[in-house]
Amino acid sequence: MKGFTLTKAAVVAATAFAAAAPAFAQSSVTLYGIVDDSIVYQSSQTSLGSNSGGRSNVKMASGIWAGSRFGLKGAEDLGGGNKAIFQLESGFNINTGGQQFTNAMFGRQAWVGLTNPAYGTLTLGRQYTSYYTLMSPYSPTNWLTGFFGAHPGDLDELDTIYRANNSIVYTSPKLYGVTVSGSYSLAGVPDSVYQGSTWSAAIQYQQGPIGGAVAFTRINNSTNGGGVYGADSTTNTGGQSGVSAVTNGYQGAQAQNRFAVGLGYTFNSAWDLSATYTNVQYIPGINSKFTDTAIFNTAGTVLHWKATTAWDFAAGYSYTWASKSNGIDDAASYHQFNLSQYYSLSKRTGLYALEAFQRANGRTLGTPTFTPTGAINRQINATATIGDGFQTAPSSSRSQFAAGVGIIHRF
Repeated sequence: MKGFTLTKAAVVAATAFAAAAPAFAQSSVTLYGIVDDSIVYQSSQTSLGSNSGGRSNVKMASGIWAGSRFGLKGAEDLGGGNKAIFQLESGFNINTGGQQFTNAMFGRQAWVGLTNPAYGTLTLGRQYTSYYTLMSPYSPTNWLTGFFGAHPGDLDELDTIYRANNSIVYTSPKLYGVTVSGSYSLAGVPDSVYQGSTWSAAIQYQQGPIGGAVAFTRINNSTNGGGVYGADSTTNTGGQSGVSAVTNGYQGAQAQNRFAVGLGYTFNSAWDLSATYTNVQYIPGINSKFTDTAIFNTAGTVLHWKATTAWDFAAGYSYTWASKSNGIDDAASYHQFNLSQYYSLSKRTGLYALEAFQRANGRTLGTPTFTPTGAINRQINATATIGDGFQTAPSSSRSQFAAGVGIIHRF
């Protein structure tokens, strides 16, 4: 009985202490990353804006299946279903050890916010727009990669290269399969909340095997009237995002609009299909080097087959066509074909192979040439540029073939 009495007293004392002590929130921080390297062959490589001098090339490329990165993410339970959350993510080139973004250690993502399962999530910082986040499940990059499989030059922002600084993003909880999201990015230009800003809105439905999303985004140049892309533009990290052989002649637009529709269907555990349609507009200002709005439409589809627990295969096709504008009668168009193969060595490590071919037709605007009387933006033959991995290394001709093999490890 004496032992029982002491035990009981100890329990009572411990209970009283616990009741009197403050409640400490549960929190967690996770270190994570991806290391990805590959060897790539491309049939023709020249400098951006050139129609000649193309040569085949074999090179190493970092982060093809998924960008090489490391990051920290965490959450603290604030009680009542509320959590404080954050994420810091840095990209790097495994072959050189260099940062992905100059003077931006956490250039991939850097944000902090609050979340509640009943009210949604609000985050502040450098992050993806609502347009990308809700459209991403239907992006061709999920199985074809952004490097090889993004639509030409990633002009429709379905890969991850369009991150926005100074962003406020709200995403609702999922209700009856529906999620809505909106984002606004402040450029901090004096006397204007519009110059250099980026905003977007999106709605997504996902229930059972069926999914879909509709999204819109607008990117404004912080340079008033267009022209050289301003440093205060919220999508600027060392220059304008998404410049490729497709959009090279339309650099310096006053604004860019993007509208997208994505659909997905899962047939069973082995087969799924996704499709997208996008409309992209480069809108000139008084200082832009083109005069009419340039419009690009893209339709694409991806078929994914999980053949076994270890093997994944995918095939994709996209067709991009430009409007007749800026004096161009034979408007540019781009056919792109993609294949991918992925083999899981484990849950964290995999081997992959990628193949792509693109054929460009028609004409587009080249790099502006400056003269004493102004700037001339001459017409040139459209040239091929696969995905978004060859933006600074497009083909000098209308065709380009590329293939790569690599290894990826996640930690």
